[in-house]
Amino acid sequence: MAQQKFLTAPIEQTGMPTGIPYIVGNEAAERFSFYGMKAILMVVMTKSLLNAAGEPDLMSEAEATRWIANFNSVLYFFPLLGAILSDWLVGKYRMILSVSLLYCAGHGVLALMDFNTGIDQRTLLWWGLALIALGAGGIKPCVSAHVGDQFGRANAFLLPVVYGWYYFSINFGATFSTMLTPVLLNSPGLGVSWAFGVPGALMALATLVFWMGRNHYVHVPPSGKRFFRETFSKSGIWAILNLVPVFLLIAPFWSLFDQTASRWVVQAGKMDRHLPFLNNLEPSASQFQVVNPIFVMLFIPLFSYVIYPVAGRFVKLTPLRRIGFGLFLTIFSFLLVTWIETRITAGETPSIGWQVLAYAILTAAEVLVSITALEFAYTQAPNEMKSLVMGVSFLSITLGNQYTAWVNKMIETAHRAGTPILEGASYYWFFTVTMMVATVLFVIWAPFYRGRSHVQSEGDAEPETPAS
Repeated sequence: MAQQKFLTAPIEQTGMPTGIPYIVGNEAAERFSFYGMKAILMVVMTKSLLNAAGEPDLMSEAEATRWIANFNSVLYFFPLLGAILSDWLVGKYRMILSVSLLYCAGHGVLALMDFNTGIDQRTLLWWGLALIALGAGGIKPCVSAHVGDQFGRANAFLLPVVYGWYYFSINFGATFSTMLTPVLLNSPGLGVSWAFGVPGALMALATLVFWMGRNHYVHVPPSGKRFFRETFSKSGIWAILNLVPVFLLIAPFWSLFDQTASRWVVQAGKMDRHLPFLNNLEPSASQFQVVNPIFVMLFIPLFSYVIYPVAGRFVKLTPLRRIGFGLFLTIFSFLLVTWIETRITAGETPSIGWQVLAYAILTAAEVLVSITALEFAYTQAPNEMKSLVMGVSFLSITLGNQYTAWVNKMIETAHRAGTPILEGASYYWFFTVTMMVATVLFVIWAPFYRGRSHVQSEGDAEPETPAS
């Protein structure tokens, strides 16, 4: 009943909805929290993990990569469950607000790792990451769909711009946290608890900002039984099945991309990280992850206001064409890190500038693939299924990271058996070939896609049109 005092449908206007700044501000703080924590995971796992007796309990590179991949997998699986509960019973606003508390609790558990609790750090790490994954399960599909719910048909033309700035806010928060948390981790007197605790405080701030905007939002109510009728209707089932090939073929992109928080960090640790233009400053291997969000903030306006308009004069830039080109760029980024690893294996110490170039190529691919897929999934979803389809779209990240976890599990097993596999550059070659195969399949499939565009207003859909 309390929800009735809020708008339940967007006002038909051509301007920007007033709730957008609160959602974007919330996302910037929440992403500071998430990426700050994620930036130091690989280093904590491989260099500073202790057991209950205070003795080193370090993970191998393969084991830590598998842990992070499994965390990403679970993190992006729970959005499907959160989406179902949101669309069916709870509603997006209440779901986001309530599960944010689980998110904060997860950071709290991680912040206990430096204290003498009598619990080994692996256990605390497991529980902290589990709570964060549960919290993200309610937040991720609902926030991105909540953004779209603020728009009607009259201002739907602003959706690509808003999703771009929404993604910009994610990387704005990630930039500062990726630089700050490694400093907290390595500073005398601070360490693991501060490095995980500060992002937790930012998560609490994110929750407060989101609550402050409650009177400015459109609160699309949960659809109750209508959710199941819509989901299992012919149009609902067709909408999901229609999008499944997109999500499956994007999964390898996430397998490669999310290794920037694991294998790329290890590789950066073996490179010359001195920056001559900054008085020979030497950032840590973890801190170089910051170039990704920095490039995102530069590339979003570059692509939106320069590359897309110019390229659009020569070719129709449909969503699937943008995604396809992004998959091609991903191949080239991993070819470059494969070459870097070849030089490291040969005993050289290549400049970190080469990995920065690989980040630039991969980030351009991210803008083309991730932002486009986010907008595409929302517009192709029937109005009663927005959160559900966003949740299904996140399964592509789960599948990609499960593939990474499986490969690294095979590496661990082979190493224990005394028959090492995929060492050095061959590891990166393996994933590069995977990306090549997925890209070719995507290019073959894309011209056959047909779909409908749905905007959260009267419930009407635009006529069926090719999206490729």
